Amino acid sequence: MKKELLYEKECKQLRTELASTRKTLMEQFYIDPLTSLPNLYKLRHDLEAKRHFTFIVVNIDNFKLLNDFYGFIVGDFILESFANTLKQTLEDATIYRVAGDEFAIVKQEHMSFYTLKDYLVQLSKDLAHLQYAYAQTEIFVDCTFASSSGEVQSDIFSKVNMALKYAKEERLKFWIYEDTMKLSQVYENNLAYATKIRKAIVDLSGIVPYFQPIIDNKSNKIVKFESLSRLIDGQGSIHAPDAFIPVAKKIKVYDIITKTIIQKSFDIFSKVPYDFSINLSFEDIINEQIYGYIIKVLQDSKMGERVTFELLESENVDDFDKVMRFFKEIRRYGVKIAIDDFGSGFSNFSYIINLHPDFIKIDGSLIRALDTDKNAQIVVETIVDFSKKLGIKTVAEFVHSSTVLSAVKKLGIDYSQGYYIDEPSPKIIEKLLHPRE
Repeated sequence: MKKELLYEKECKQLRTELASTRKTLMEQFYIDPLTSLPNLYKLRHDLEAKRHFTFIVVNIDNFKLLNDFYGFIVGDFILESFANTLKQTLEDATIYRVAGDEFAIVKQEHMSFYTLKDYLVQLSKDLAHLQYAYAQTEIFVDCTFASSSGEVQSDIFSKVNMALKYAKEERLKFWIYEDTMKLSQVYENNLAYATKIRKAIVDLSGIVPYFQPIIDNKSNKIVKFESLSRLIDGQGSIHAPDAFIPVAKKIKVYDIITKTIIQKSFDIFSKVPYDFSINLSFEDIINEQIYGYIIKVLQDSKMGERVTFELLESENVDDFDKVMRFFKEIRRYGVKIAIDDFGSGFSNFSYIINLHPDFIKIDGSLIRALDTDKNAQIVVETIVDFSKKLGIKTVAEFVHSSTVLSAVKKLGIDYSQGYYIDEPSPKIIEKLLHPRE
C-alpha cells in the first residue's frame, strides 16, 4: 500500500514538473529573450483568436547603420530602450517584437481610416527623435509606422508590410494600406517581371549588346562604338537597362549581365576594326569575380588598346582607392577610361583631377538644349575648357539634331553620339559590312 502511495506521489510530482516545464518552454517559445516582449509566434497566435483589432507595424529607421556604427551591444541597448518606450507610451495596446528592428502594436478595437490616420499622426509625433544615453553617448532614434484600414483582415501581414515598404521608399512617417491602392497587384507584376528577367539573364541569349556610334567632330567619321545592354524576353520584347538593371541587382544576377556584355562585345569587335566602350558601375569594380574576369579577357584578347571602360559620374563611389587601383591595373593593358554622364549630378572636378580619365562624356541633360539654353552653354564650355587644359577628350551625349551638333562643334567638343548620328542597334557588323547606298 505504501509503495502504491509513493508511486502515485512520484507520478503526481512528475506531472507537475512536466506541466511546469511545458509552461516554461511555451513562454520561451512565445517571448523575445532580449526585450521580454511577446514575439512573432505569439502575435500570430493572438490574432487568430481576434476578429476586431488594429494592427500597426513600427520599424526603427536606419537601425543597421546605428548597429554597425556603435556595435551590437549598443544595438541591443537601442532595441531594449525602444521596446520600453513603446510599452510606456502605449499602455492600452499590446506590443510585440516581430523581427530585428521591427515591432508590432495591436489595439483591441478596429479603427476606421481617418481615426487610424489621426492616431498615427499623434503616434509619429510622440515617438519622434527619441533620445537614449549609453555610456555618456547620446543616441537619437526615429521610426516609421504602417497599418491597414481594411475591414477584411486576411493577408494583414503582407498588406502592412507593403505599406511599410512604401513608407520607407517615399520617406514618409507612416502609411496606411487600402485595398484600392492595388499594391498587391504591383508586387505581383514585379514578381512576374523579375521571373521574366531571371529567365532571360540565365539564358545568356536574352542579354544582347546594342551599339551606338561615336563620331569625331572634325572629320564626321565614326571612330568608335558604345556597347549598351538590352534584354530580350521570351516574347521578343526589348527592355532598356533602366527597367531591368535595378531588378537584376535585387535578384542578384547583375554580375551575369556585366560578364555577358563584356564577352559578347569583345567577340564582335574582334571581327570589326573599331574601338569600343563598355559601361561599368562601382559595383562591378569592387566585385572580385568581375575584376578577375575583365583582366582575363584583356589578357586573352590582346584588345586592351581598343577598349574604353566608362564609369558613371553619378555612381556613388564609396571607396575611391579601389577605383584607382582598378583603373591602374587595366591601364597596363592599354585600356582607356571615361567618366560617363558628367554633369548629371554634383560634378566633382577634384574627382576628375585625381582619376585623370582619357574621356569625359558630357551628360545629355546639358547637351539636349545646348543650342537654345545659355546656362547649359556656359556649363558645357567650362567643362570643355577644364578638360582641354588637362588633356582630356570630351564626348557629347544625346546629340539629337543638326542644330545641337553645330553647337557641340562650336564649343570645341571632340566627339559626339546620339540619335541624330545613329540610334543603338545590334546589327553593327551588317551595317559596317553593308553600308547604305
